[in-house]
Amino acid sequence: MSTPAVAQQSNASLRGDITTDEGVTVTSVTAIEVDTNYRRPATVTEDGGYNLPSLRPGEYRLEIVTSAGPRTTDAFTLNVAQSSQLDFDFSTGGIDAGAAASGGDIVVTAARIRQMEGGEVGVTIPQRLIEQLPQNNRNFLAFADLAPGVQLITGTNGNVAIRGGAQNSRTVNVFIDGVGQKDYVLKNGITGQDSSQGNPFPQLAIGEYRVISSNYKAEFDQVSSVAITAVTKSGTNEFEGDFFVDYTDQNLRARTPTEVADGDEKTETRDFQFGGALGGPIVKDLLHFFASYEGKRQQIPVDIFPAETDNTQNIPAEYLGSFGRFNRVFNEDLYFGKLSFSPSARDLFELSVKVRKETGEGIGSGSTLREAATDTKNDEVRGLFRYERTGETWVNDFKLTYEDASWAPTPVNFANAYVFQAANGGQIFRSGAGSNYQDKGQTGYSVQNDFTYTGIENHTIKAGVKAKWVKLNALTLNAFNPVYSFNTEFNPNGGNFNTEIPWRLVFGYDDGVGDPIVESENFQFGLYIQDDWDVTDRLTLNLGIRWDMDRTPAYLDFVTPQDSIDLVSPENYPNLNDADYDITDYFSTGNERKTFMGAFQPRIGFSYVVDEARTTTIFGGYGRSYDRNQFDFLQQEISIGSFASRTIYFDTGDDEHPCPSGNNVCLPWDPIYLTQEGRDQIAADLGTSGRGLRFITNDLKVPYSDQFSLGVRRRFGSNFEAEVGYTHIESRDGFAYLLGNRLPNGDFFAPGTIWGAPFTAGAVPGGGNITLGTNGLETSSDSAYVKLTKTYTPSSPWSLNATYTFTEAEENRVYGEYFSFDYPSLADYPVLPATGSVRHRFVAAGTVDLPFGFTFSSKLELSSPPFLYGIKGDSNADNRPVVAEGLNKNPFIIGDLWAKRQIDVALTKYVPMDFFKDGARIRLRVDVLNVLNEENFTTYNSNPDDTTRPANSPSVYREISGLSIGGNPTRTFKFSAGFSF
Repeated sequence: MSTPAVAQQSNASLRGDITTDEGVTVTSVTAIEVDTNYRRPATVTEDGGYNLPSLRPGEYRLEIVTSAGPRTTDAFTLNVAQSSQLDFDFSTGGIDAGAAASGGDIVVTAARIRQMEGGEVGVTIPQRLIEQLPQNNRNFLAFADLAPGVQLITGTNGNVAIRGGAQNSRTVNVFIDGVGQKDYVLKNGITGQDSSQGNPFPQLAIGEYRVISSNYKAEFDQVSSVAITAVTKSGTNEFEGDFFVDYTDQNLRARTPTEVADGDEKTETRDFQFGGALGGPIVKDLLHFFASYEGKRQQIPVDIFPAETDNTQNIPAEYLGSFGRFNRVFNEDLYFGKLSFSPSARDLFELSVKVRKETGEGIGSGSTLREAATDTKNDEVRGLFRYERTGETWVNDFKLTYEDASWAPTPVNFANAYVFQAANGGQIFRSGAGSNYQDKGQTGYSVQNDFTYTGIENHTIKAGVKAKWVKLNALTLNAFNPVYSFNTEFNPNGGNFNTEIPWRLVFGYDDGVGDPIVESENFQFGLYIQDDWDVTDRLTLNLGIRWDMDRTPAYLDFVTPQDSIDLVSPENYPNLNDADYDITDYFSTGNERKTFMGAFQPRIGFSYVVDEARTTTIFGGYGRSYDRNQFDFLQQEISIGSFASRTIYFDTGDDEHPCPSGNNVCLPWDPIYLTQEGRDQIAADLGTSGRGLRFITNDLKVPYSDQFSLGVRRRFGSNFEAEVGYTHIESRDGFAYLLGNRLPNGDFFAPGTIWGAPFTAGAVPGGGNITLGTNGLETSSDSAYVKLTKTYTPSSPWSLNATYTFTEAEENRVYGEYFSFDYPSLADYPVLPATGSVRHRFVAAGTVDLPFGFTFSSKLELSSPPFLYGIKGDSNADNRPVVAEGLNKNPFIIGDLWAKRQIDVALTKYVPMDFFKDGARIRLRVDVLNVLNEENFTTYNSNPDDTTRPANSPSVYREISGLSIGGNPTRTFKFSAGFSF
């Protein structure tokens, strides 16, 4: 019996059994990579089993030497993270007996390779799908939603987020060539994707990838929902290149619902993408190179108009020219280079570098003028050195990595900002300067080593260790530009649109407490071991465990300022004497906090082949996965007091905005307060008072998820597979901030109420509001799915991937909200349907080769309405959160369940150019996105008490309430041209 194969995060593996006549022995098995002639010897057992772990995905052939002579197979493909089995029978009467033992005959493998996916739930996206399927942004992750339970969300600004089950996108991790791209500071899972419509990696450089939505093996770290593992392309023994241009503009798309409703012409838009890749030998069979570049130049339409409220008819003429339809600009440049050096059959060296450069204009549709935009720079550099050494029964894979990522939105203008409102408080428009002023990122390096041992029959044992030193930084000056709010209908000096006397000022200043620049020299360490054990020829167990630790000195060594302790002392704030929590649990002298050392994560999977033909497999598994607490949450304990915003009210005589009660600051209006001199006076008088107090528990836990799966796979013929499965995922200990304010009697709610946080009545004299950082966010999801896969082969030139997922999910806090101020503790929040999940999803993608050099492809996405979070009740005596599914259900092919209905198609024509080089060709392509021009609205009425239909608000609860389609396209044509050789 052969030893079981094990795939690394990105590499593939192959194993099998070779049957021979009595007296004939298997001497050696060697895998030969077709494109580079790289040779890898296999571990061979006495009974003819062979094992080839840690192979680069690609096209291979096997050279099999027996005591009766050598044989060679035809070429076959191993995919990313694929564990495969390929058996041979050279005995008399065996399937391969006809191949002469002279090496002259080729052993035909055809479609005999069997994938051994174990307990994983996921999907592999091969190069053909990446190249052929229609898409509008060249983000290689665009097809991740073909995996069960995975959602791909495109925001209004084009930002792409991946969600798994009911968990937040920050719990995702993407591994490229076995290296995690985790963002330790910001949300959205991987670096560079927090607020960007850019792509994380040049698509031309990606060979293929695998999406695992549940039950990954022990080698995967810093992920608690979806793990995506991708492999990059390498140079070969042939010079190969690929160059492309993509283009679309407003003339190639249908009008948006807003443009149609307003009767306006389409806003000018443009999306121009271009790039190329080149690879080949530097020294044939020895040293190869690969390089790629992709650029993106976008003009995105932005609608800037006054909000629908009162007094818009009196907007001064000087502002009218600032309204209308405009474009915001986004530019991205992506570079990737790689060298591969294989001086012997047992040694492989790789060196690769990725560079990402982005600039974007931060302004969206709404009532904020373009002058208040921000310029966002999003830069990233990553490097990888890898050395793989192969022994007789082992493979050692050593990696040294470097990363430097930064995200820096900066206001275009540094000046005052003005918010003009109606008397009812509704914003008419905002002008002046922007508020988003940040600089956050991470820089560091890691050392990683993975060792695979195949010397024990029926076992493949893999163990790994990783150490990482990474510096995290965060600068937040979001109130650097002061913001003045005006009641435009309050005009004591005459006129009908007040632009002179504000009723409120929000501004920030450095009060000398702490440092607005927060840095932390983090150290991360992880260990794992896993054993893929063939218990019998039918039963395989995947047994693994990993352990991780993450030391964050900014949190661990933090010393709570004495003035903060004094502000919440019984003498100054007796409200906490009878409170339901102990504030001293949040005080740190730098000694109370300990690194969490309990992140032990068992990962167990199994697969059992039911029948002799090996067509049906039952699989399942359980695993625990720890993620991490985002640094952007933790650093607020330090930065909140150093550059916090202050809110100042002005006594102007405005009946709509009188001086508020409580601890709020209210000053007689003076025009000097519109100047820096006036704000300095206020800052000098305020000092550190009212800055806000932020504490984090000394017993901070690490978020994790527990994952269960059970399913059955069935092969039909050589290219078709069906899978039915169930997954259950629970996430625990998510980070959140609570409101620590209490009323004088220690209660959170006023007598006779169940709603209404004590912001004013419970504020700390001289300190403002208390926020408490702790753990406690929870989600739970149950999913049943059906997955169908038809693999493309030259003899059967079409492919199909289709997945239907039914999900019931719950959460104790609305999706994406980590400030939890409605109840005194997270345990008090009701468990409600998860707003980040949908009940029904169906995603299908297919490709087919047509006559005359054409290829057709299509992708269909259907999803039911989202769940809506709202507050129901007439007063604080009965207000409560409720969640219900939206009512926007429409018929489309399968039932009447669907809120989103989108079909994309692409048609490609290939023109041979063999006179230039064998295999060279030009391609001409057209993509049509949302070919039926379905209106996929995203704005719902989330007010549970809205049951009427006045003229200015014709929708009721759960219905569509606006014309926004978010990041969903109208019917759009995109034209492409390319040349490859």
